[in-house]
Amino acid sequence: MATQPVKVPDIGDFDSVEIIEVLISAGDTVEAEQPLLTLESDKATLEVPAPHAGTIAEVKVQEGDKVSEGDVIADMTLADDAGDDEATADESNGRGAEAGEASSASSKSLDDAGESESQPIKVPDIGDFDSVEVIEVLVGKGDEVEAEQALITLESDKATLEVPAPAAGRIVEMSVTEGATVSEGDVIGRMELADGGASGPKQKTGDSKQDKSDQSQEKQTVAEKPASQNKAPSQSQTAPASGDSSKLEKVDEAAFTTAHASPSVRRFARQLGADLGRIQGSGRKGRILEEDIQNYVKRSLETVQGDRASGDRASGGGGGLPAQPDTDFSQFGDTETVELSRIRKRSAQAVHKNWLLIPHVTQFESADITEMEQFRQANKEQAKADGVKLTPLAFLLKASAAALKAFPDLNSSLTADCEHLVHKHYVNIAVAVDTPNGLLMPVIKDVDQKGIYAIARDLDDVSSRAREGKIKSDDMQGACFSISSLGGVGGQAFTPIVNSPEVGILGVSKHSWQPVWQGGEFVPRLLLPLSFSYDHRVIDGAEAARITNFISRSLGDLRTLLL
Repeated sequence: MATQPVKVPDIGDFDSVEIIEVLISAGDTVEAEQPLLTLESDKATLEVPAPHAGTIAEVKVQEGDKVSEGDVIADMTLADDAGDDEATADESNGRGAEAGEASSASSKSLDDAGESESQPIKVPDIGDFDSVEVIEVLVGKGDEVEAEQALITLESDKATLEVPAPAAGRIVEMSVTEGATVSEGDVIGRMELADGGASGPKQKTGDSKQDKSDQSQEKQTVAEKPASQNKAPSQSQTAPASGDSSKLEKVDEAAFTTAHASPSVRRFARQLGADLGRIQGSGRKGRILEEDIQNYVKRSLETVQGDRASGDRASGGGGGLPAQPDTDFSQFGDTETVELSRIRKRSAQAVHKNWLLIPHVTQFESADITEMEQFRQANKEQAKADGVKLTPLAFLLKASAAALKAFPDLNSSLTADCEHLVHKHYVNIAVAVDTPNGLLMPVIKDVDQKGIYAIARDLDDVSSRAREGKIKSDDMQGACFSISSLGGVGGQAFTPIVNSPEVGILGVSKHSWQPVWQGGEFVPRLLLPLSFSYDHRVIDGAEAARITNFISRSLGDLRTLLL
């Protein structure tokens, strides 16, 4: 079968771009859209994808060469199933060359070329979530949208997220459907900006340029998957299997962004949870290759496995414990099997992991909240008139924030090697919220800097959104400490489980009137049971007693919170 030249496609207004990596050689079999070359300009790293599946007959370029749109980089023999598309491909390449000549003749700068009235809509930063399912597409082609208006709704194992419109305008295309999965940076559609742009013939040229740019970006995204599969067949073996362990470490986003790596390598690193900022590249000019990421992940996993021994057995649930046997309960009577919600599945995994990894101790105390409750009741109606739901939990948050400031080790986390403490100079507190789908832990930020009314407003806001399934990923991150209150349900005491990497959690049970000996007689006092669980690697028993006494005194006399 005759060979076909492979040419550099439309790469924008870049010209004479340096080849920093040749990803194929003569005789290689490639898939359609698989990256063949990596180019690097002053402003971006680009990849040239294969136009069809086939076999590379000859590579005509090498690292260090410079290429432009339309240059021939290789000859390839098409696969049998791609032969029918050869004429179409030649016609497409011809059109691409013509467009390239027109682009060169216009001598427009890269910045000017970007000023088109249509633009791709991408998934923004959604935290540590990856491959999140689209559960609802809220707009369609032709819809007018406002800036920050929700376009699609995503649902992860822990939260429901919305992707907003980056600006006001009209939807040109939505390229995702319900059931699809997306990650940060994925293109979900295109829109025309409301403030207008080019018009007439110039507008048509701009739209054509934008269309090609979007197609190039989409090809690049599609091409990354086969590249990772071809060059890293052991990825499924080296990546952690599931759950929270899928992230090797907390990624330093600033270092990740500035790391010297191609787009496919960055995506590969995201998939494995590897921090590019910590990896030394072995490629040209220190560029990070997929092999560098694989080696880094292997070393990290070997370290983790060495520390935990058999702690992550798939069937045993961790800690070297035997698996729970499956029992046929139907032999004893009628049964029904109900699948847990995703939130409850993930919560179960997290609780089990935290219980196994953290040496728990619980300190019990009672707080006299007689005066606090009198104060709350006296101000309850006025707070309601101001739109504030004044609950005892708002006072507990304020007292806990004061404890985090007074005891720095309580507001800290152990490093992975358990040799250092990271002291935090901010105070964010998570609060357990019972929802129809399971327990969620939204975070109240900067509690130490807010008054009781502001805390109560934030608490009511995140609690309502958690129960409605509208909590955002940002609302679930960054906690220094947690509070779990069962006061509205009942009970005298319990042992809450610490949420790693925090080192403490406060459990609150139902308050009750009890006789207390004061001044030679018993007087009725309203007592609130407190259960403080802590990581014994960080906090010892004496410190735990001082912490619970501090919280008890703060609740007993609210004036101490002003000191």
